Amino acid sequence: MDVEIYCDESRQELFGSSEPPSSGQYVLIGGLWIEAHQRETLKSRIRERRGARDVRGEFKWGRVSPSRVEFYKDLVDLFFDAQAMHFRCLALPADELDAVQFHDGDNELMFYKFYYQLLHPWILDFNTYKVFVDLKTNRVRQRLAKLRRVLQNSNRFAEIVGVQALPSHEVDLLQLADLLIGAVGYHFHGTASSAAKRAIVSKITERLGHPIGPTPRSVQKFNVFRWRPGGTW
Repeated sequence: MDVEIYCDESRQELFGSSEPPSSGQYVLIGGLWIEAHQRETLKSRIRERRGARDVRGEFKWGRVSPSRVEFYKDLVDLFFDAQAMHFRCLALPADELDAVQFHDGDNELMFYKFYYQLLHPWILDFNTYKVFVDLKTNRVRQRLAKLRRVLQNSNRFAEIVGVQALPSHEVDLLQLADLLIGAVGYHFHGTASSAAKRAIVSKITERLGHPIGPTPRSVQKFNVFRWRPGGTW
């Protein structure tokens, strides 16, 4: 099977913050897995919902608003109704991340090691994978190429075709990943300041049948891994 993974992150600035993060702050890294042959169908369904709600331009968690809340609810339904689409997210407690002790003091290296932890458990033998991440400037060149090599070396019976950066404002599936990641982060941070965002979290809760939170490893549709030092689930 050919699989595409669309990845984004939230609160990644906490990796390089000069101030120690306070308890209760999380970095979120997540990805949307789709069957590649369904890509155009899924993009078409998003365009249909854009047209029905007269939504143009970029959509993402930060743009959830009362005037567009029904459009974002439509996207949640699209995700849960699509059998070819799955979501996985890491919730990383910022005050428990130690780049100095475990990553040679390199916050960027730590960031991409967590990307590996996001992707590796869901790479299956004999499948082919393309990974897309939001475009960003890395301090060290070839970070994405190295991530691809490490994933390939760890998954000899799968094929990692590439890890490519794309501008998220041009890619609806990256924006959908951002929406789901944002909802997870909103729950983990205990935020409740926006009625529109609460409505999206409630919609996800309704479709899940339980509150957003850490899930068992076996959950495939909407998987949330609350990371702990030592690698426990």
